[in-house]
Amino acid sequence: MLKEYVALTKPGIIRLNTIAAFGGFWVASKWNINWWLLLYMLIGSALTMASACVINNYWDRELDKKMERTKNRALPMNRMNPRTVLIYGVVLGIAGITILFTLVNARTGWLGLLGLFVYIVVYTMWLKRSSTWSTSIGGVSGAMPPVIGYCAINEVDMGAWLLFALLFLWQPAHFWSLAIRRVEEYRAAGYPLLPVVKGIPRTKLQMIPYIVLLIPTGILMYTYDYVGIYFLIVSLLGGVLWLVHTLMGLKAAVDTEKWAKTNFFISINYLMVIFFIMVVDTNGIG
Repeated sequence: MLKEYVALTKPGIIRLNTIAAFGGFWVASKWNINWWLLLYMLIGSALTMASACVINNYWDRELDKKMERTKNRALPMNRMNPRTVLIYGVVLGIAGITILFTLVNARTGWLGLLGLFVYIVVYTMWLKRSSTWSTSIGGVSGAMPPVIGYCAINEVDMGAWLLFALLFLWQPAHFWSLAIRRVEEYRAAGYPLLPVVKGIPRTKLQMIPYIVLLIPTGILMYTYDYVGIYFLIVSLLGGVLWLVHTLMGLKAAVDTEKWAKTNFFISINYLMVIFFIMVVDTNGIG
C-alpha cells in the first residue's frame, strides 16, 4: 500500500522539479548555503508538488481508465478509495504550504499556493478538458519550483523571472513530445491536446518557438551574472541540439514515433544537465 501512496505523488515529476528548486536556491545563495533553509524549502516544495499530483490523479481517475499509460494506476484499477486519496492530497498540500510559509518565508508560501491553484484548478479541472492551451498555461505551475527555491533567499527580481522563463519555455516541447507518441490514447480519453486537435505537424511547428526562446534565456542568465561561462556554453549547445532535432522532425519522411521518443529523451536530459551546471557554475547575484 505504501508503494501506491508514493506512486500517486508521481515521483518522477517531483524529482525533476526538486532539482529545479535546488538550482534556484543555489543561484540565489551564491554558495553561501543555509542548509536548514534549503532543507525546509525542498520539503515544503516537494510536499506541495506531491499534493498537486495526487489531486490530479484523483480528478483524472475516470479518464485514466481510457489510456494505456495510466489505466493501471491505483485509482483506475480501484485499488484505492477516491475519498482517501483526495484527503491524502489535501493533507500533503496543507503540510507543504505550511512549511513554506512558516519555515521558509511568505513569498515561497504564496508562490506554492499559486502553483497549486494553477495546476489543480486552471490546468486539471478546466483547461486539460477544454483547450489546447492547457499545456502552455499549465506550464505556469511547472515553472514555480526554481522560483520558489530562488525566492527562499531573494525577492522576485530578474533572476526569479529568468528561472521562471527557463522552466516555462521548456515544458511545452517536452510534453508535446510525449503527447505525439500517445496521441491516439489522448484522443480516446477525450483530452483536447494540441496534437489531437491540430495534428502532429502543427504540434511540431509550435514546439520550435519555445525551444528557440530557451537559448536567449540562458544567455541572459549569463549576461546578468547569475551563472558562469560554462553554463552559457552548455545551455547554448543543449538548446541548439534540441532545436536541430526538433527541426528534423518536420521532414515528411521522418519516423515520428522514433523522433518523438528521442526528442523527449533530449528534453529530460537538457533540463537535468543545465540545472547541474547551473549549480556548479553559479556566480550568484551581482
